[in-house]
Formats: sequence, structure tokens, C-alpha cells
Amino acid sequence: MIYQEHLSSNRTLALFAVLTAIFGRLLSWRLSSGDLDGWAIAFLVLAAFFLFYTINYRVLQIQLTDQALILRFGVFKWIVSAENISGIWLDHLPALKRYGGAGIHFMYVAGRYRASFNFLEYPRVLVILKHKAGPIQDLSFSTRHPKKLIDLIQQLVIAQEENL
Repeated sequence: MIYQEHLSSNRTLALFAVLTAIFGRLLSWRLSSGDLDGWAIAFLVLAAFFLFYTINYRVLQIQLTDQALILRFGVFKWIVSAENISGIWLDHLPALKRYGGAGIHFMYVAGRYRASFNFLEYPRVLVILKHKAGPIQDLSFSTRHPKKLIDLIQQLVIAQEENL
């Protein structure tokens, strides 16, 4: 293990927990009338959705080994082999895309399709892939230590290229 970081956000956790509570309370209110109608089902789905977010997106785990970059957000895991990294630098996004939400998001930026593992209050690192992973061309993720990770991943990529 070259690097490991566990990143969390109390603000994000609180937001998802409050949304879970709001929709859970609305569900309870609709069910108190004794009818499982469309609104009750909608509130149930939204409460379950935000409960999943509350549980799943508590911690972003970042690991860097001598072979790969590994990102894990709850049940979701993304592995990028060092051989598939073409470049890495700080991620600079337009405000609307930067503050578009926490968790895992997929979006187009400058005509390239990107997966983003993020919390809103931390800087992000952008990894450019040599070969697409499905439709994904780039991967960005939040970290407390962007400069350190950029340096470590650049060193790893150089070492991989020397071994080829």
C-alpha cells in the first residue's frame, strides 16, 4: 500500500439523513390515513433512496498500491490499473458541475465522459484514462491531499512505463 485515505463529510451525511427523515415522516403521515396511495409509494421510494445514500456515501476510501488506484464508496468500487493512467492533475470544474451533488456522478466535461466520486467540500483530482472503461474516459475524486496524490500517482505511472 503506497497511500490510503478515508474521507467523510458530516454535512453530506446530515443532508442525506435529514432528507431520509423528511420523506420517512411524509410516508408515515400518508400511511396514517390508512391508504397506500401513489404519494405514499413515492415517499417510500424517496425515503429508501436517501437512506441508501446516508448509509452508502458515508466514507470514500482511496487506496493506491503499486498496481492500481482503488476508490470505494460503500458498495461501489472502482479500480484503475496504473497502466491505464495517462495523466493526473487538479480537477477544475464549472460551479454548476462542481456543486451538483455528493456521491458518485457521471457527466460530460469538455466532451469527455467522466465518473466522479466526491464530497463537495474537498478538492478533486482528475485522472485521464488511456483506454475507456466502458464509456468512461476520465475519473475524478475528492481528497484532502491532492498534491501528494498527484505526485504519488505520477511516480507510479513513470515506474510502470519504465517496466514496460
